[in-house]
Amino acid sequence: MEEHDCASYDEAIEELRRREYPMLQGTTYLDHAGTTLYAKSLIERFSKDMISNLYGNPHSASNSSQLTTRRVEDIRLRLLRLFNADPEEFDIIFVANATAGIKLVVEAFRDQENGFWYGYHRDAHTSLVGVRETAAQHRCFASDADVHQWIEESANEDELPGLFAYPAQSNMNGRRLPLDWSRRIRHTKQGAMYTLLDAAALVSTSPLDLGEWEHAPDFTVLSLYKMFGFPDLGALVVRKASTSIFDKRRYFGGGTVEMVVCLKEQWHAKKLDTLHERLEDGTLPIHSIIALDAAMSVHQELFGSLKRISKHTTTLAAKLYEGICSLRHRNGLGVCHVYKDPASTYGDSTNQGPIIAFNLRNHLGGWVSNAEVEKLAAVKNFQLRTGGLCNPGGVASSLGLAPWEMKENFSAGQRCGNDNDIFRAKPTGMIRVSLGAMSTLEDVTSFVDFLREFFVQESVPIESPPVMCPLDEPPTRSLLHVESLSIYPVKSCAAFSVPPGKAWEVRREGLAWDREWCLVHQGTGAALSQKRYPRMALIRPSIDLDEGVLRIQLVGSLRDTTSTHEIAVPLSADPRMFSTEDIYKEANAKVCGESIQAKTYRSTDISSFFTQALGVACHLARFPAVGSGTSSRASPRHSKAHLQKYQKAGSMHIPGAFPDACSLTPGAVISKPILLSNESPILTISRSSLNRLNELIKAEGGKAAQAEVFRANIVVAESLDYPPGAEQPYAEDHWRYLQIGQQYFEMLGACRRCQMVCVDQHTAERNQEPFVTLSKTRRFDGRVYFGEHTCHLPMDDTWSPLVQNPTITVGDPVRAFREEDAGQDMRLGALVS
Repeated sequence: MEEHDCASYDEAIEELRRREYPMLQGTTYLDHAGTTLYAKSLIERFSKDMISNLYGNPHSASNSSQLTTRRVEDIRLRLLRLFNADPEEFDIIFVANATAGIKLVVEAFRDQENGFWYGYHRDAHTSLVGVRETAAQHRCFASDADVHQWIEESANEDELPGLFAYPAQSNMNGRRLPLDWSRRIRHTKQGAMYTLLDAAALVSTSPLDLGEWEHAPDFTVLSLYKMFGFPDLGALVVRKASTSIFDKRRYFGGGTVEMVVCLKEQWHAKKLDTLHERLEDGTLPIHSIIALDAAMSVHQELFGSLKRISKHTTTLAAKLYEGICSLRHRNGLGVCHVYKDPASTYGDSTNQGPIIAFNLRNHLGGWVSNAEVEKLAAVKNFQLRTGGLCNPGGVASSLGLAPWEMKENFSAGQRCGNDNDIFRAKPTGMIRVSLGAMSTLEDVTSFVDFLREFFVQESVPIESPPVMCPLDEPPTRSLLHVESLSIYPVKSCAAFSVPPGKAWEVRREGLAWDREWCLVHQGTGAALSQKRYPRMALIRPSIDLDEGVLRIQLVGSLRDTTSTHEIAVPLSADPRMFSTEDIYKEANAKVCGESIQAKTYRSTDISSFFTQALGVACHLARFPAVGSGTSSRASPRHSKAHLQKYQKAGSMHIPGAFPDACSLTPGAVISKPILLSNESPILTISRSSLNRLNELIKAEGGKAAQAEVFRANIVVAESLDYPPGAEQPYAEDHWRYLQIGQQYFEMLGACRRCQMVCVDQHTAERNQEPFVTLSKTRRFDGRVYFGEHTCHLPMDDTWSPLVQNPTITVGDPVRAFREEDAGQDMRLGALVS
C-alpha cells in the first residue's frame, strides 16, 4: 500500500476488512490491545508454508531440522531489522509472550549473589509490577518527576545490581513515556543499573527505533500478537553489551547446554556462541516463529509501515477524544471523564498513543457502572474493555484510590469484571478504547453515536424532592444545622468527632465505622459497657482514612496502666488484606443480651493492651457492616426503637423514598439493620434541649452535662441568627423526618436513658447528673427519655451520587418535618424552623 490521506486509508481499510477480516462484519472493534485478529491471507500463506515444507526439531542434524534452523535465524534477523536493531549489537530471544520475556530477565537478576534492587514506574503493567516480589529491595516511582530526580542521583541503591522498568506506552491510557530514560540512566548511574522497556503496547501501532544501540534499553520485551494478530508469540530484545547479567542464571533446559553430567558428579557446560542459544530453553515454538515470517510480510502488504499506522491511529484518536469530550447532558454536565495525563496531547504521537481511558457520568453527576456499559456494548457489537486493565498503579492514581480503599473494596467483593464496580461514589475501573491498524473513522463515529444514544440525557428530567412542602408555602432558609457529628468505633468507648468540612458516609446501619468494634469479656463473651467499666471513656478511637486504620489511644489515668499507649488495626474487614495469618477468629459474643457471631482479634498484643488498661480480661472483637467485609449475610440485629405514647404517630408519604409505599408510619416501615448499637442506627439530640436541661441542672447547683454523655451521633442546633429566646427545646419529640444537607432521615422514637449518662466522658468519673434532672423532667410512663433514634432513608434513584455515596457534613443545614404539618394529600408538611 502506498501512502494515503486519512480518507483514502479508510477506504483501503474498509476493503481490507471485507476481504481479510470477515469476523468484523457488523462489529465495531475497539479493543486492539487485547483481542487477536487473524488476516485471511496470513492464515492461507502460513497454511501453504506448512503443507509445502517439512520442519523438524532444530536440535538435530536432519534436513528438516536444518531447514527449521535456517528459517528461525532468518526470521530472527528480519525481526531485528524491523526495529532497526543491529545484529552485531542486539540479540532476540523468542518467548511465549511479553510476560515470559520479563520473567526471563528476572531469573537472571534473582540469581545474583545478594539479589537485586528493582524500580518501576507507576504506569507499569501488572507483569512489571510483579517483579518486585523477587527483588531484595524495590521502589514504585509515583511520577515522572520522581524518576527524573532519581536519575540525577549518582549512587546505586546499596550497590546491588539494579533493574529499572517502565512501559514505552501505558496500556491503560496510551500515554507515552520518555524513551531517553535508558540513555540517561546508563550515563548517570555508571554501574550495574539496567533498564527494561515494556514496548508491547507501543509497537502495536508505532515504530520503535533501536538504531542508537548505546542509548537503547538493555532489555526490551515485545508482544508480537499485538503487532500482527498472529502468531501468539513474544520476544525479548537484549543489548549484547548487557548480556553478562545472564552469566549467573542457574536454570538450564534442553538445547541451551553443550554437556550435562548428573551421575556421581553434577556439572554442565552452557552454550556460549549466542545469547539466544543460552536462553531459549527447550524446543522453540518453531511453527509460531515460521508463522511470524508470514505475519510480517502480510502486515507490510496490508498496512505498509508502522509509521503509517501510527499516523492514522493518531488522527483517529484525536477525533475520538474530541467526539466523546463534546458529549453533554441537557443540563450541561459532561458525559465522559477521560483519564488523560496533563502532559499528553491527542494528535501528538510523541507523547500519546491511540488509547482512550474514561468513565461515564449520568446527568446527576453519578458514575455509570462499567459492567452495564459493557453489557450494552456487547449487545450492540462494540468490542471494548473495562475494569482494572492490568495497570494497578495507573488506575489507582487516576481514580484517586488509596491502598486501603482498594483493599476494602476487594474485601467487600470487588473483582475486576464483576458488577461491583462503584464503591463510595468512586469507580474501581474504567473503560478503555484502543485503536489499531484496522480502525476507521466510521468506528469512531459509531462509538460516539452509541454513547450519545444510550448515555446522554437529552431531556431535562422532572425531579421532585423526596420530601415536599405544601405548595402555598414558599421555600424558607433552614434555621437549624448540624453542630457536630460523632461516631463511636468501639462500643462504649470515647467518641471520634468528624472534622468540620469532612463529608461522612451514611450506611444503612448508621454512620460509617460507628460501633463496628467492641470489647468482649474473655470468659463470658459479653460486650463490656461503661455502665460497669466507666474507664472505657478514656479509650479514644479515631479513624485514619489516609492510612486506612482504626487508631486507639489511651488518655488520662489509663496511660499509666500500659507501656504502649496506642495501637492500630486495619479498617478492612478482610484479614487477607494485611496478613498471611488470620487476624480474626469467629466467636460468639453477647451484645445487649443478643448472641452474635463476631470476629475476635487473635493478637495477644491487642488483647493485652485492653486487658491491662481496664483491668479485666477482654478481647477486641468486630461486627463489620455488610458491604465492608467478606460477609454476604444481612445483619441479624435490627432496630428496636419505636415511638412512645407521648410521640404522636400518623401516616405520611415520602415520594421517591424506598420503599415507595402509599403511606409511611414512622418507626414501623421496614426493619433497620444495626451493628453493635443498642437500639437504632443513629442517635440524634438537640442543642436547645440540652441547653434547657443544663439550665435546670445548674438551677439546682449541679454540674452541666456535656453533649458527649448522651453518645449521640448527630447534634442539631439553631443557627446563630435564630431569634433570641425562640429556641424550641424538645421539639424533636414531634419531628418525624429530617433533611440533613441532601439526605433524608426518619425519626424512630425517643431514646430511653440509663445511668450511663452520668459518666463524665473526659475524666471517667461518675456523677448524679444529668440522670437525676432527666428523671424529674423527662419521665414518661415510668421511663426516662432524651434524644431521638434515627435512621437514614435510602432513595431509589441509583443514578444520583447522593445515593451512590450518601454523606452528611458538620454545618449541613437541617430541615425538620412534623407530623401535624402533613397535608391532607398525604404529603409531608411544613418545615420546622
